[in-house]
Amino acid sequence: MKKSLKWTLVVALGLAISLSAAWLSLDKSVRYLVLNPPTDLNVLFWSQAQRDAGFQSIDTLPIVPKNTIKANSSIPPTLKLGQSLMLNQTDIDQFMRDNRVAGLVVLHNGKIRLEQYALGFDQNKKWTSFSVAKSFTSTLIGAAIKDGYIKSLQDKVSDYIVSMKGSEYDNVTIEQLITMTSGVQWNEDYEDIQSDVSKFNFHTPEPGVDAIASYMRQLPRAYPAGTRWSYSTGETNLVGLLLQKAINKPLAEYLSDKIWSKIGVEQDASWVLGPSGNEIGGCCIQASTRDFATFGQFFLNGAKINGESIVPNDWIKKATSKQTATNETHGYGYQWWTSNDGSYQAKGIFGQGIFVDPTRNLVIAVNGNWPVAFSSKYASINDSFYRAVQISIDKEKGQ
Repeated sequence: MKKSLKWTLVVALGLAISLSAAWLSLDKSVRYLVLNPPTDLNVLFWSQAQRDAGFQSIDTLPIVPKNTIKANSSIPPTLKLGQSLMLNQTDIDQFMRDNRVAGLVVLHNGKIRLEQYALGFDQNKKWTSFSVAKSFTSTLIGAAIKDGYIKSLQDKVSDYIVSMKGSEYDNVTIEQLITMTSGVQWNEDYEDIQSDVSKFNFHTPEPGVDAIASYMRQLPRAYPAGTRWSYSTGETNLVGLLLQKAINKPLAEYLSDKIWSKIGVEQDASWVLGPSGNEIGGCCIQASTRDFATFGQFFLNGAKINGESIVPNDWIKKATSKQTATNETHGYGYQWWTSNDGSYQAKGIFGQGIFVDPTRNLVIAVNGNWPVAFSSKYASINDSFYRAVQISIDKEKGQ
């Protein structure tokens, strides 16, 4: 009896030690979420502390369905360290604090000129992209056209997604979809719990219909197709579904095959899956800030693998130029935000971004957690920092 009790105590102690070790082995951000779980599944309504923890741990959380975007360990990392950028460290620190930046990487001529981290994040962790993923998805559309999976941007959405037949998207072209000029009504208000962007991921689809198609085909028309720009994450998710049906494989696999395994990224990435088990075309690629910057450099260099572009010859020019105006100085291309000075950006809510300036051979990748999903105040702080980097590079050249 005593031996049995002693053995039970030994086993119990061993289990306790194992569980403690397992708990302590978890990343601090994951432990925080376990102890402080969000009461709302919608990330738009998490607390700031939950977002700080969640944005850097989505890649490791087993409860979040996702597909791996495989890198290639046999290809050495593209990025090398360069000379430090001539910026005041106090100003850099102020930018990091003001915009709650978690990761910042500045590439000039393909080399790292500035790299800094905060909020418990570092170069080995992966941060979620939100709508930065849109620019990845549109690039894959270009690749699918080059590969012959998609005939033309003038093809209709319902040519590829048959469940959209009879909806307002029946006569919308792929080009209108990727420039967000479909004219179909959509509410992208991140603070409104009843907006489309808040509700669509929680929509219960009809049997046999993909969840995003089920939601989008109910929407009414607001304007004639091709006449007005209106930002819609739902439409990029529809782009993702269209692409998946055209290539007949997961988007993560196609992204790995065409780009990620060939451009010298440092790590695997991941892509969150939607309710129907497909990658969410408009959101949620998890990667390191360095690897987001590497993608920006790849695109800046002409989206070339072994000297040949993976997209049609005129794709990058059209993708990064103003296909439709958003205001006097900015426009929207193929899921890239454009500026009159020739620079362009991938943008995601809460402060994610890839800024590309071809004139200066400059790429800036930023990951962060603004206090709100979107604010012109924080966007302006980002733009001011980008401008400060541009000025610093111009001074180096004596301009």
